Amino acid sequence: MAKRKTDAKRKPGGTTRGPASRGTRTTNVERLRDEILEASLRHVAFDGWTAKALAAGARDTGAGATGLARAFPGGPRDAAKHFGALTDRRMTEALGRQLRRKPLRIHERIAAAVRARLRILASHREAVRRLVAFLALPVNATLAAKLLWRSADAVWRAAGDTSTDFNYYTKRALLAGVYGSTLLFWLADGSEDFAATDAFLERRIADVMKIFSLRGRLKSAGDGLAFVRGLGETLGPFVPPGLLRRFGQWFRPRRSSRPESG
Repeated sequence: MAKRKTDAKRKPGGTTRGPASRGTRTTNVERLRDEILEASLRHVAFDGWTAKALAAGARDTGAGATGLARAFPGGPRDAAKHFGALTDRRMTEALGRQLRRKPLRIHERIAAAVRARLRILASHREAVRRLVAFLALPVNATLAAKLLWRSADAVWRAAGDTSTDFNYYTKRALLAGVYGSTLLFWLADGSEDFAATDAFLERRIADVMKIFSLRGRLKSAGDGLAFVRGLGETLGPFVPPGLLRRFGQWFRPRRSSRPESG
């Protein structure tokens, strides 16, 4: 007897089960997250990054409690992660459009990417302020570091960085410090069109470019180690454990692997 063909089973939301449907299912979940998050941001401005704000956003979209549980099972922490990812995605798209119109040098790309990110955040400035307060809670310290690192990574990738060696880590650690300080400056900036923030960012980018060329100009291992200690005092909160220690090893005299004669 021939087997009867049956339609693939469908889950709520119109997606089919099985390997062929995984991409569509992921896309649908991402779309649901985007919609709920966008609707929630107006509530976050008043209620903070809370379950209450997310529930209000889910109601506004018609997703309800079921849709909210599907989109953000981890609650506000998951929503904060997606906010960072969504902003990074839009920043990458905006920078791509800009680079198609006019090629830029690497430091100009970095500055343009950070500016693009801040422009995206500008319409949700109070929600960003609430996010900073949310991430400042001790329980969210690890999440804050991860989100900052991912944003720095997204900026470098959007700028065309393809490094896979130790520079991969130093670039992102330094940019994390730049972006973190610029974001805080931007939140307090009352100047027209955030001109003061733009000037602040230009100074920080210039500082980073100097750091990349500094190693070759250091006269001694002692100078290098002193530099690393100063760097650690400045960027310590933003640098992964052990990174500055490894960076400092660049300046230590290397032992010869050849056996001594005699």
